Amino acid sequence: MTRVRSERRRVVVTGMGALSALGTSAEATWDAMVAGRSGVAPIAGFDASGLAVRIAAEVRGFDPVAHFGKRRARHLDRNVQLALAATAEAVDASKLDIAAAPERVGVIYGTGIGGLGSLTDGVGVLRDRGPEWVSPYTLPMTLANMAAGLIAMQHGATGYNSCTVTACAASAQAIGEGADQIRLGRADAMICGGCEAAVGEVGIAAFAAMKALSTRNDEPGRASRPFDSGRDGFVMGEAAATLVLEEREAALARGATILAEVAGYGSTADAHHITAPHPDGDGAVRAMEAALADAGLGPGDVGYVNAHGTSTPPNDRVEALALRRVFGPSGPPVSSTKSMTGHTLGAAGALEAIACIQAIRTGLLPPTINLDDVDAGCELDHVAHVARRASVAAALTNSFGFGGHNATLIFTQA
Repeated sequence: MTRVRSERRRVVVTGMGALSALGTSAEATWDAMVAGRSGVAPIAGFDASGLAVRIAAEVRGFDPVAHFGKRRARHLDRNVQLALAATAEAVDASKLDIAAAPERVGVIYGTGIGGLGSLTDGVGVLRDRGPEWVSPYTLPMTLANMAAGLIAMQHGATGYNSCTVTACAASAQAIGEGADQIRLGRADAMICGGCEAAVGEVGIAAFAAMKALSTRNDEPGRASRPFDSGRDGFVMGEAAATLVLEEREAALARGATILAEVAGYGSTADAHHITAPHPDGDGAVRAMEAALADAGLGPGDVGYVNAHGTSTPPNDRVEALALRRVFGPSGPPVSSTKSMTGHTLGAAGALEAIACIQAIRTGLLPPTINLDDVDAGCELDHVAHVARRASVAAALTNSFGFGGHNATLIFTQA
């Protein structure tokens, strides 16, 4: 593997946590991914019978009252509930003693929309019952930064604290920016990731109005089909995923289990359109090239790509073009786990980072399910239908968001 490094501080992952439509832990989510199981189903969280789109990838089996108690759960938006649960799993797994130096532990946590459910509920109360009935918790529950703030409160992390709100690139940027905090010496550990819980009447109706969502209501498990000629839009998903990042020498000194290294990060802007990617994939290409340069790697060093792969016609075609521009016609194996998790918006980058880390650790590449007929222009070395065994020293994941935000992360064996 080609790697030219400066003497900068190295950043490793020591803990992971996740809740998704595939499971309520990082391990359960990964097990379902490699089994090729779809988490898409008819919407259960509200009555969607009047909508054109009636399917989503919802988190099931999660009881917020059991986690937080009835009163506190009522005062937390669902996206924050998911974030706190995923983060508790990650911090417990890392065995990081935050209390030993809380000022050296920070949080960067991303979301695309924040508390859309709480905002929708507040507007409904105002309309139906009047202003005196609006809860004083409405605004705090709506704020996009609340997950980052409450994670810090829950774990006593008093260092740098921020929130990335860059649509579907949010949690990938949170991880990249968190790694930079450690590299620059501003923190010794960072809690990073993202959350999203926008599966509600407004969220579904709004994305459906943009013609962005699949309307394959009668075949929910087959609705998310990245790179396939029959794709007709993405499937909305909800999730939270968290990584604990640490300075490598400190992690080794305390005997932490190191899962992978955050080797490279690149982020760019298309500066092109509010929703459509640049037709030549220029921003995506530059983000991948920047991440490779940051990691000191060449294209041939990457053994797996977890694509953004949303299942929308323009995104998949442009990303495939960008991947061929970076890696050439014989690039690494590629899959989109959104075929199983749905598109979890601001949580997607962190959830797919976990997939990359697990691919490195286990030698298993999760598949793109429902990829029956690769669309013209989407030709890649697709891991279709079933997982593939492969030795992976470096894995790359892409996250691209509305507004033209692009983020690429590279993880390597530690």
